[in-house]
Amino acid sequence: MKLAYFGQAPFGRDVLVRLLDAGHEVVAVYAPPPGARPDPLAEEAEKRGLRLLRPKSLRRQGAALHERVAEHRALGAELNVLAFVTIILPPEIVDAPRCGSLCFHPSLLPKYRGGNALAWQIMLGETETGVSVFRPDAGVDTGPLVVQKGGVAIEPHHTAASLYFEKLYALGVDAMVEAVELVASGRARYVAQDESHASFQGLVTDEVARIDWSKSAAELDRWIRGCDPNPGAHATWHGETVRLFGGRLASREASGAAPGTVLAVAQDALRIAARGGVLELAKLRVGDGAKLAAGAAGIAAGERLG
Repeated sequence: MKLAYFGQAPFGRDVLVRLLDAGHEVVAVYAPPPGARPDPLAEEAEKRGLRLLRPKSLRRQGAALHERVAEHRALGAELNVLAFVTIILPPEIVDAPRCGSLCFHPSLLPKYRGGNALAWQIMLGETETGVSVFRPDAGVDTGPLVVQKGGVAIEPHHTAASLYFEKLYALGVDAMVEAVELVASGRARYVAQDESHASFQGLVTDEVARIDWSKSAAELDRWIRGCDPNPGAHATWHGETVRLFGGRLASREASGAAPGTVLAVAQDALRIAARGGVLELAKLRVGDGAKLAAGAAGIAAGERLG
């Protein structure tokens, strides 16, 4: 099947390799513009001699949009594959191929629509997750499902990063490859999402990531892990922003100290009182500095984070 491929990062590369190995023809690869770090998908496309397109945007209006749409149509793609996409594609491109598009999402849709699904699932206390591949429509992650794989436990140590890399990455690659095969063979069944179970969460901004010490220790543990690695849940210390990483719920017993009080400091762990428990943090970043082992940040026992 002729595929126009949109993606980035190792996930985008690995899905591409699997699709090529399965015998599909990739007529072009759309990857992010060159940046400070090489993009693994772009590198793979160049290595294989595939046509590589790296536009800054695909939603420009006027002549620029018409040029991009015409360029895409000229490829003759039968299906768009959106393996790891952070830019918004115009409907003139999404709907152009005869089989439309397929898009990956790291949740069990229709729950946790939106751009930070991994983080919100941890932050809001989900215990199970999975991946979805759907056909995009005019909504945000609202199109009909083609493949869905669930039964993945969200464990107490998971951060947004570790949940993705430990549990959902390989599952997502498999789901994307399976979905393309179903479409190519004519066996795909498009199942409408059940709107009665739908939820949408916005991006995890700095405002969202701010620590609220009135929350329980269990809630704050999830908040810290969900915001790890980006943007990093944060409190204040001597007027500086302190971002918290490598968090865990060390105890469900109240310490008696005011929430936010630093109870103990070791080289690789800082313990902080919270409502109904104690939090432990492995790493901190103060202001714009580097991420440090908790004990190297200069915060002392007895101090209180705002």
